Amino acid sequence: MSEFLYSLSIHLLRLVFIVASLFSAKARQFVAGRWQIFSKLKSSFAKNDSIQLVWVHCASLGEFEQGRPIIESLKEKIPGAKILLTFFSPSGYEVRKNYQLADYIFYLPWDTPSQARKFVEITKPSLAIFIKYEFWYHYTVNLKRSGANVISASCILRPNQIFFKGYGGLFRKLLKNFDLFFTQNSETKNLLSSIGIDSVKVAGDTRFDRVMQIIQKGEEITQAKQFKNDEKVFVLGSCWPEDIDVLAPFINEKENSLKFIIAPHEISESFIRDIEKSLEVKSARFSQQNPKVEDFNVLIIDNIGMLSKLYRYGEFAYVGGAFGKGLHNILEAACYGIPVFFGNKNYQKYQEANDLIMRGGAFEVSGYSDLKTKYELMMERPENFILACEVTRSYVEENLGATKKIMDYCTSILKR
Repeated sequence: MSEFLYSLSIHLLRLVFIVASLFSAKARQFVAGRWQIFSKLKSSFAKNDSIQLVWVHCASLGEFEQGRPIIESLKEKIPGAKILLTFFSPSGYEVRKNYQLADYIFYLPWDTPSQARKFVEITKPSLAIFIKYEFWYHYTVNLKRSGANVISASCILRPNQIFFKGYGGLFRKLLKNFDLFFTQNSETKNLLSSIGIDSVKVAGDTRFDRVMQIIQKGEEITQAKQFKNDEKVFVLGSCWPEDIDVLAPFINEKENSLKFIIAPHEISESFIRDIEKSLEVKSARFSQQNPKVEDFNVLIIDNIGMLSKLYRYGEFAYVGGAFGKGLHNILEAACYGIPVFFGNKNYQKYQEANDLIMRGGAFEVSGYSDLKTKYELMMERPENFILACEVTRSYVEENLGATKKIMDYCTSILKR
């Protein structure tokens, strides 16, 4: 693909979002968040000449959780540095637009030649950190021209991506604008090596460090603790309608032996009502703050941002998304040392899911009957449950340390 075609595709994508904003609330946020963004940037960075700026870019909320340990470590080790945090998606920006450890938070302007150039000229970052698989051609070109150091953190690539296709020359050129890749695994390192990129270090995934931070804080959720009431709980995280279709009959038949906490991926009123209609057992919403919540079978979480702290109340976890676009974060559950279940349709590209299945700590299910069978086998054979708990806990512990490896490099750059 040529630079012209790439830039044209960005302009077309921008037009698609403008049209979609007439019908979609999320698309309206996407467009409105970029309205007059350069005026806002100029105002924020009017006195930028004397600061040392680190730009951390995340596509959305999941990538933010990977970047968060890096931001927190930067603030601790180099308190004089300022942090610019950008998001591509509203689902990241709208949730974290008030994140206190970032000095500036913006949507990422479109990756056109003029917008990328203006963004870099205004912000003047010393170091740019792109999280996971965020790669933007014009931004990396302009960062290199400016003399900024550019790294990719928690990078993970697959052989079927455009970088490794015959027509992917522009995207290979893009990757060569990075000074260093910190990859999640050796497979990604080998893929990069196959296209002539050797500035690579296998560091692992910073999400492991993030989930361990959550455990160490040990924040209590009073209503969830009251709901559990020393009984067995199955936490269902990031659930979509396809997941509820599988889970609802399982929940209904476990009325007297198991409680459930349901955290929908989207908390629209219509979806929560659909969940409630599918249940034949007593359910309460978290927002209702019911004084007798322990008397209910199901607690429905009707807010965002609490899920990672809820898994601590579970003996089992189900993580949604794999019956649809893709599995959500299972490490948040695994870090508590509990067995993890998820759908069998779209999990294969997530390394932690494959690793935990092979080790016996996670279980993909094809539907209600499969979920019931695998759960009951674990209950009938306690040794299987104990093994699964040990596997998930040890898997997280042995993968800690990616943040330190990245920070060692960042501090060496920023303290020059």
